[in-house]
Amino acid sequence: MKRLALAVISCALATSALAAPKPCEELKAEIETKIQANNVPSYTLEIVTNDEVHDENMVVGSCENGTKKIIYQKNDS
Repeated sequence: MKRLALAVISCALATSALAAPKPCEELKAEIETKIQANNVPSYTLEIVTNDEVHDENMVVGSCENGTKKIIYQKNDS
């Protein structure tokens, strides 16, 4: 029974560690790396609060416990 309790606690701790919120700058850097790997010539990534999101289709990430979003816009070249 103690082993089962230990296993449940270990899984709970591991799950919460995996679900830890990312800082916005770190997530933005990861997204930029992926965009650059796709050779997108001109784009804008911006960190905004949830209230500043006007088009949900532009949202490419959520950070800081869902209080902020990262929006993407491809610029015309």
